[in-house]
Amino acid sequence: MATMQTESRRTDAEAAGWQPAWADGEESPLARLTAEQLEQLAQELDAIHEEVYADLGERDARYIRATIALHRRLVLAARALLLGSRYRPLWLAGTASLSLAKILENMEIGHNVMHGQWDWMNDPDINSQTWDWDTASPADAWRHSHNYEHHTFTNIRGKDRDLGYEIMRVDPQQRWHPVYLFQPLYNLLLMGFFEWGVALHDLNFDAIHAGEKSKEQLRAELKAIGAKARGQIVKDYMAFPSLAALAALVTSRGSLASARTTFATTLKANFTANIVRNVWAHSIIFCGHFPDQTYTFSEEEVADETRGGWYVRQLLGAANIDGGPLFHLLAGNLSFQVEHHLYPDMPSSRYAEIAPRVRDVCRRYGLPYNTGPLHRQLGTVHRTILRLAFPGGRARRKPGAYRP
Repeated sequence: MATMQTESRRTDAEAAGWQPAWADGEESPLARLTAEQLEQLAQELDAIHEEVYADLGERDARYIRATIALHRRLVLAARALLLGSRYRPLWLAGTASLSLAKILENMEIGHNVMHGQWDWMNDPDINSQTWDWDTASPADAWRHSHNYEHHTFTNIRGKDRDLGYEIMRVDPQQRWHPVYLFQPLYNLLLMGFFEWGVALHDLNFDAIHAGEKSKEQLRAELKAIGAKARGQIVKDYMAFPSLAALAALVTSRGSLASARTTFATTLKANFTANIVRNVWAHSIIFCGHFPDQTYTFSEEEVADETRGGWYVRQLLGAANIDGGPLFHLLAGNLSFQVEHHLYPDMPSSRYAEIAPRVRDVCRRYGLPYNTGPLHRQLGTVHRTILRLAFPGGRARRKPGAYRP
């Protein structure tokens, strides 16, 4: 499906099927700021980062270690409960605990550790270069496609491959193709199997079709995905169901029927927990990037981009989700997607603290601060996916400057 974005290698934007910027005539707030304002804005936002990093210490280390410990307790509880998975109440409790554990590990721990947010601790066990996570994506491939490509080229049309993940039309300035008629359907599949979609996305099909990736590199990347996939499948669908079946065989005094039932119900619980985690991760990530409020940019708009311009692009290209502390924890604090894009290497536990200061910067510089409840953000995302499955479409009205 990525071939529909690579008709020929003219410019990156043309190859991705993007039309000229701002066809609807709306001006980006980036264009309204002077060079002096951008420089001052950069200094203010840099100062926030420097102040937080100067203050990092024991309470931050306790937070991430406590979060990792909570994840492990949830996993142990889930595995213990699922030893009796043939009993409905234990199946429900074990599946719920495992789903929460996978969400916590994927969102607040794995994603953020591999961003380097905790490298300042110099703990070899909590380090971006050594951490691997409970998902299908190999860590090295994900760090390149996400940390480098996405966070460097955020929402630049033709450069940020996360805009639609190479298979969906999520911006009206992207040329329509008949295959997009099916995107509401395959988006549902992507929701359920998001970890596998991300793993394949990391391969960069545009580069493969353009001949920019050697066969040796492709084979190495496929081998890494295969090894990770094999580990995930063996762990969730063979090893733990087998352990539960063995426990059932012992406790039922050799009943093969109980062992078979327990194997099947444990496998079902693991599959369900993976689906729950995938749907949650898909929803949080899509809400942070594709609501109506966010802007996209042409390569011409960001040519000779300054530090201040980079900051503004991050502000305009991300959206937050309103919620309480538990919601933010389970969202990996990616519910503060604006703050995360400004400071991807800042410990996620600090985003809530700095959010008022970021909002104040937006107020003083006449910039929008994109946020809203989950149901509204998610609703606009799926409305966009449905509407842009068909030809045409216009960018919806963007929010004005932030007002308290």
